[in-house]
Amino acid sequence: MTSSRIPDRSIRICADRGGTFCDVHASYPDPENSKERKEIVVKLLSQDPNNYRDAPTEGIRRVLEIVTGAHIPRGDILSTDKIDYIRLSTTVATNALLERKGHKHALLITKGFRDLLLIGNQSRPKIFDLNIRRAPPLYSAVLEVDERVTLVGYTSDPKAEEHAVQFDADGNVTRGYRGAGWNGEGLAEGPGKIVQGISGEAVRIMKTPDPDAVKKDLQELYDSGYRSLAIVFAHSYTFPEHELQVGKLARSIGFTHVSASSQLLPMIKMVPRGVSSTADAYLTPILRQYLDGFFSGFDEKLKDGRVKSPRVEFMGSDGGLLDLNNFSGLKSILSGPAGGVVGYALTSWDETKRYPIIGLDVGGTSTDVSRFDGRYEVVYETTTAGVTIQSPQLDINTVAAGGGSCLTFRNGLFLAGPESAGAEPGPACYRKGGPLAVTDANLLLGRLIPDYFPKIFGKSEKESLDVQASRSAFQGLAQEINASQAKQLSLDDIVYGFIKVANETMCRPIRALTEARGYATSKHILASFGGAGGQHACEIAHLLGIKTILIHRYSSILSAYGLALADRAYELQEPSSTFYTMQNRSSLKARLDRLDSEVRAELKRQGFEDERIHTERMLNMRFEGTDTALMVLPSDKDGDGHEDFEAAFKRVYKAEFGFLLETKTIIVDDVKLPSWRSDP
Repeated sequence: MTSSRIPDRSIRICADRGGTFCDVHASYPDPENSKERKEIVVKLLSQDPNNYRDAPTEGIRRVLEIVTGAHIPRGDILSTDKIDYIRLSTTVATNALLERKGHKHALLITKGFRDLLLIGNQSRPKIFDLNIRRAPPLYSAVLEVDERVTLVGYTSDPKAEEHAVQFDADGNVTRGYRGAGWNGEGLAEGPGKIVQGISGEAVRIMKTPDPDAVKKDLQELYDSGYRSLAIVFAHSYTFPEHELQVGKLARSIGFTHVSASSQLLPMIKMVPRGVSSTADAYLTPILRQYLDGFFSGFDEKLKDGRVKSPRVEFMGSDGGLLDLNNFSGLKSILSGPAGGVVGYALTSWDETKRYPIIGLDVGGTSTDVSRFDGRYEVVYETTTAGVTIQSPQLDINTVAAGGGSCLTFRNGLFLAGPESAGAEPGPACYRKGGPLAVTDANLLLGRLIPDYFPKIFGKSEKESLDVQASRSAFQGLAQEINASQAKQLSLDDIVYGFIKVANETMCRPIRALTEARGYATSKHILASFGGAGGQHACEIAHLLGIKTILIHRYSSILSAYGLALADRAYELQEPSSTFYTMQNRSSLKARLDRLDSEVRAELKRQGFEDERIHTERMLNMRFEGTDTALMVLPSDKDGDGHEDFEAAFKRVYKAEFGFLLETKTIIVDDVKLPSWRSDP
């Protein structure tokens, strides 16, 4: 095959860089039949520094060699003329968060709130633990900024709308506050200029930041080696000006990354907004550093973002593809597992039978479990590695039990994980002197056949798995185990014992997604994928009472294949703080219409046709007096043919909590409009 027979902009490449393996799926036009496309699968270690610098780049180089027939030496800058798009999912940010190896950054917060994120929300996830160990904060330094804004009025006022400050079309106050605390004269009680926030609320500016004082403090941080900042000011979700001012000042000094909470996550609740911003400041520089290294392996056209250049898209945590400008550390935490969810959802779902599916993704470092019942299950607040993040993510439960999970014997117990052998050095059978891992146990039990496993090990990258290395390591561990107890166990009993421990660990998140939420686990289908999925699927299905297992032909690279099936996503969100009443429905609809126009314009700017763009309209709603909001998508129309958000909210609330607060008014905290582009 010669490169001249392959049209320009025709090769489509998807690469999933996991903790142990990097999977690459590519397709290109069949030179003999232009209407058909051929597929290529490449699997290589995510880390092999003795042979290549970056696994996805090396995988793409191999694909280009296979398709074009030309020899491309390692280290050469790769030409992108033949590439239509590259789609990438990565666990770089995920691993940085799990291992606490993110970028050193400082937190800038409103004066008086220095310890807010340290205090957190006072939740007690393990209430009976005698020794509570809290994860340390992600930031390394705190700078209090002397600024302050407050909201005028009381959200719990039953006549809040009647008493509220009124503004004209230009944002000027036409009538002052009339509720409790008003002194009977002036625009409202107390000093300070009053302006209208993005949410429609009246904001009183009590104190503006002093540029000279802030600049001096920022310069001290910069001189101390800080280059990344998280800015979290009170009420910045509706009044972002102070954060924007300080952010601009920080960039002028030389800070290379600034995570302003008002731009990153314009939502009420300062604690999750603040923690999410520190997570972004902690992870995005690490992610950008990795991506810069990735782009350096290709010609300049890959990064210029022009319509006629190859597209580069990244898998976000919500299952949608993002361009480089919209991809960040916060949105990439579940980048790797999300591709797998898209992959099994779009290849396993039967619209006729509509059986719910459990996705079991057993990778090298961890096992990711999710559920699909005709629609992706998205959560808006999750806790990862002790960090509570407020950002849309697919509902994926992860446990540290995968093919690379280390097997140890401590205090009389068999343990599988949470430590992982990773790709470097990898399990003992990878010929790099690594520790015993789940893969070694499966190899000795005959569940892995070396002749069918990729021959990518050893210094030459061409050797198969080393069965003898696994056996020798297990024999040494068996002597240690039998020396500590009276009952002597055979080698097979010990090996299988570790597998049983790993399987039970993998079952726990499945039960949490099903039985803990009122779903019968046995009524589901198990979609098994990931490099180690087939080695564990049957026993896990038996433990859970599941009768049917689906294994796709690309099950070992389904996260990469899912990238080829995914859609480009883009969303906009604004704070609202509005009562959901008949009088306010028209204004809420107008805001959703405006957001709809803006997201369509953005996707058109990215080069996508209007008929391929799909949008959804969502409101973040809660009962007055509660602090738990639910993101609601209307599925019905009311008597007038309008979107019935109220009925949808009550249905979701009843399913989540089992009761309704019928006497309470419903409040809309945010309006949101996610959109996606689907390929023909």
